[in-house]
Amino acid sequence: MRKSVLCSCLFLVFVATGAAQAADTPSAPPLIVPHMAPLGAKSYVLMDYRTGRILAAKNKDKELAPASTTKLMTAFVVFRALKRGRITLDTKFRVSKKAWHEGGSRMFLKVGSHVSVDNLLKGMLVPSGNDAAMTLAEGVSGSEQAFVARMNRDARQLGLHDTHYTDPNGLPRPGLHSSALDLAKLSRAIIRRFPKEYARFFAVKSFTWNNIHQNNYNKLLWRDPSVDGLKPGYVSAVGYNLAASAKRHGMRLIGVVMGADKPKASSAANYINLAQVTGSLLDYGFHNYATHKMYAAGQSVFKAPVKHGDQDKVALGLRKTLYVTVPRGQYAQLKASVKLPGSITAPVKQGQSIGHLVVKLGPRVVARAPLVALAGDKRYSFW
Repeated sequence: MRKSVLCSCLFLVFVATGAAQAADTPSAPPLIVPHMAPLGAKSYVLMDYRTGRILAAKNKDKELAPASTTKLMTAFVVFRALKRGRITLDTKFRVSKKAWHEGGSRMFLKVGSHVSVDNLLKGMLVPSGNDAAMTLAEGVSGSEQAFVARMNRDARQLGLHDTHYTDPNGLPRPGLHSSALDLAKLSRAIIRRFPKEYARFFAVKSFTWNNIHQNNYNKLLWRDPSVDGLKPGYVSAVGYNLAASAKRHGMRLIGVVMGADKPKASSAANYINLAQVTGSLLDYGFHNYATHKMYAAGQSVFKAPVKHGDQDKVALGLRKTLYVTVPRGQYAQLKASVKLPGSITAPVKQGQSIGHLVVKLGPRVVARAPLVALAGDKRYSFW
């Protein structure tokens, strides 16, 4: 029994692909990532899109009023209805008196008019129209209540543990709250699951409806060409919020700022300040971190011995490509290890889970992924 336990905990250590040179030379001194300069915000999160790694954070789980960033979940629900074929971008919804009566920022819809989903999404995501958000909610689910219930179900499924919605637009109501971490998770889900819709709607700088021209409140779209979306919002109880994403040299980051300070006298100036604060967060990530493709899906990572098989060894690899996000200049310091069961006995099926790959930077685990058999191995027979 003791031997079995010890074997099951055995790590077979080897140097990661692309970092082989580090195995034959003395370990380089660890590079120090500079601390984030203080940001004028109640909370923030900086996330690498590909790996989901958090690169910087302050009060990331703090529940705050999300304001119009609520419309990210409204868009998520609508995008899913589009993907499932329940509606199309050409589907038209009737504007109810309730939707027309919504206060705050507006698309300026007319009661009784019929407007396409395409235009409603633009009206919701560019000028942040509360009337457009309500029209989409009523059109997709039949009522605001049913749509909000769908929003909260999706929030739970996405693991947004600090989030609860009370309406489709983010107008302040008791019980409405989210967190910087949850907004980053939601932003990542939108970009990953709906890349075409993300590209179509979130980078739009201005929108005209009923001869009224309105600009996007996400001022980073003008200030930084690497920024291609998401959504700002404002509520007096918290301040200015922004979820933004940018891509530079193949690396995408998501930055979320909640409760940015209000140092200026005008709303327009404060939205520019919000863009500056969020831009500083994104710049910090791009300057100090890099995301690397470490192992491709299906690539042989390790050959494990097999008992009683036709082959002496079976190749192990990953179902999904493994990316790692590390401080710039430290990729060569990564070390990978394989954790296997005490023994592997044939027959082995292709795709069978066998152990784990663990990647460390010094003592810190930066990635962990299950290993699978890349090919089968039948049990050896004399006959």
